[in-house]
Amino acid sequence: MSGSGPRPAAPAPLWRGRALALVAIVLVALNLRTAVAALSPIFDEIAVDIALGSVGIGLLGMLPPLCFAAVGPFTPALHRRFGLEPVMIAALAVMIGGHVLRAAGDSYAVLAVASAITFAGMGAANVLLPPLVKAYFPDRIGLVTSVYATTMAIGATIPPLVAVQVADSAGWRISVGMWSVLAVFALAPLVVLAVRSRRREVTADEPQPVALRGVWRSPLAWSLMIVFGLTGVNSYAMFAWLPAVLVDVSGVTDGQAGLLLSLYSVTGLPAALVVPVLAVRLKNVGVLVAVGVLCYVAGYAGLLLAPAPGIVWLWVILAGLGALLFPLALVLINLRTRSHEGAVALSSFVQSVGYALAATGPLVVGVLHELTGSWTGPILFLAGTAVVVGVAGVVVARPRMLEDRRPLR
Repeated sequence: MSGSGPRPAAPAPLWRGRALALVAIVLVALNLRTAVAALSPIFDEIAVDIALGSVGIGLLGMLPPLCFAAVGPFTPALHRRFGLEPVMIAALAVMIGGHVLRAAGDSYAVLAVASAITFAGMGAANVLLPPLVKAYFPDRIGLVTSVYATTMAIGATIPPLVAVQVADSAGWRISVGMWSVLAVFALAPLVVLAVRSRRREVTADEPQPVALRGVWRSPLAWSLMIVFGLTGVNSYAMFAWLPAVLVDVSGVTDGQAGLLLSLYSVTGLPAALVVPVLAVRLKNVGVLVAVGVLCYVAGYAGLLLAPAPGIVWLWVILAGLGALLFPLALVLINLRTRSHEGAVALSSFVQSVGYALAATGPLVVGVLHELTGSWTGPILFLAGTAVVVGVAGVVVARPRMLEDRRPLR
């Protein structure tokens, strides 16, 4: 049996009858990281009008994963009550309101609350995007997941490239609020899909919600959450601390450390393109888990044992390649479920608990550095999380479905 479970022998053409769905998925994905990346490049400009401070900036940095985690558990109930497309439309509407309110804010409290509103909308959309792929592209899960995972990465890359220039020419409020326009564009195809979905009949084999209550006791769900969450721990910790680590252990300049952080970020783009497609084709996705874990361990070992400036770029690339586990976890949400309800339940659990876990990464690394006075402890901690991912990956690699487990009541 393939590691992805049964698949249609002859996939339908990608565009036939579902071009609008593909456009909707791409536009939604493009919106899922813009608000996260839009503030940090222009904190100095914002501080002219709103007092921020290092603590305030730190709290704003913690909001995305915390909001993603808080909203995730409620999304399946909304999906069951109102349907997939209507809840996605509502999530985008919440994001638009948050963008506009952030741009209009005149105090730190308003900026923080508006950011939380924006991230809440993004959190619900995060959960619903894999089920949206499963609903419209059950025969192209790997390809479409590659498309949207890459688009999400692009959505995180664009704001830092243009935020400062827009703020300098039009003001920081325009720079922050302009991303609401992108969310408006995503609404149009979703509204059409929602109208069409009202005419779709519910399939007879769709499981009742009560049959999925056991997701919280499913070894598969917990293992996939660990892969997702600990990958997030590594990514958030590295984005927060990698420049400081490189300056201290390798002796590079601040400017070089910034370039190496960009290298770390860009390394994830090829993985987002390739990994979901490979996951569908491979008989054993454990190979991909092993590659990700080995890349993490090799990168961290290099930073500890051979951090010379002339070779440190290699360790940064290897550590960045470890993040291939993120798109792998996203595609496995669909490959390890048989139904839309199952995909929503698994996506909600993995992303809500996983993002809560991921939010601890920068804090734990910072505390370990403060207690030990060096980066050895924090780097060993991150390497240890990679080993735990490998253990969880053994369960994730088994070709079992969430719905196959007898529900625990």
